[in-house]
Amino acid sequence: MSNRFDDAPETALAWHRAGRGAALATVTHTWGSAPRRAGAQLVISGRGEFSGSVSGGCVEHAVVAEAVDLIARGEMRHLTFGVSDDDAFSAGLACGGEIGVLVEPVGSILTPDMLDRMCAYRAARHAFAYVVDIAAGTRHFQVIGNSPYGDRFLADQSGMEAGKFVWISNPPLRLIIVGAVHIAQPLAEMASMAGYDVTLIDPREAFATEARFPGQTLIHDWPDEALETLAPDARTAIVLLSHDPKFDDPALAVALPSAAFYVGALGSRRTQAKRQERLLAGGMSPDALARLSAPVGLDIGAATPAEIAISVLAEMTGALRRPA
Repeated sequence: MSNRFDDAPETALAWHRAGRGAALATVTHTWGSAPRRAGAQLVISGRGEFSGSVSGGCVEHAVVAEAVDLIARGEMRHLTFGVSDDDAFSAGLACGGEIGVLVEPVGSILTPDMLDRMCAYRAARHAFAYVVDIAAGTRHFQVIGNSPYGDRFLADQSGMEAGKFVWISNPPLRLIIVGAVHIAQPLAEMASMAGYDVTLIDPREAFATEARFPGQTLIHDWPDEALETLAPDARTAIVLLSHDPKFDDPALAVALPSAAFYVGALGSRRTQAKRQERLLAGGMSPDALARLSAPVGLDIGAATPAEIAISVLAEMTGALRRPA
């Protein structure tokens, strides 16, 4: 998970094992203009070092100071910042709002064994809920799924209910890119930063190379065969960039009927019109074809490969967070 920014549990475990002390701070609920969603995490060491965020910078200083004290005392605390505009301003929430943050020191509160289990579930790509009864101080896991890309996920809705905090962890999102072209390079890098596990498919080995896509998963099979094996699910986006019908059309025959939450393809409106004609003539249903976002990406006047990648990632995010 080295390419992801939500590795607070793994960092907390590493810091604890290194003797630096650690606490895991997790947003339990938000109201109003709070900049982070419930489930966002910050890890703090006993020395005041930190990684991640719970408010985008508004209340981090207060959470870090409280966490250092709680690590030394071995105590858990549920913090609340905000409530009114005046209070919010004093806490750093200049636009109002409220944030609840649960701070759990690693040790007697969040045991190393339990944190290790949490990290193991994440490494195995299991969906799970971490449930904390704040009043009783008890915690347990509810785990589903037994395969890397099973089709059972939990709603991405961490939060508080009746004195219990539930933190949801699903497997990482996936982006499958067909066509290891120039645009694919910034898109792969940006998607990795956004938390996606990226796979590039291109049978042309001179295109899909480690030098051009360092650290990414590369597959040199034909796109339709590779997609069948990868089994796109509801946490998968697929983007076709080859601009070559012999690659794109067979890939779309697999991608569009799949459970992928987003399927997009590069090409002009004229290219898209011809693509639609071919796919309909080949037996694809109009409903399946209607899922295709083409030309791919938001219309922001993008010109360079990096700008096009931004437009594609933005459209993917909209499909994920604001589904029709």
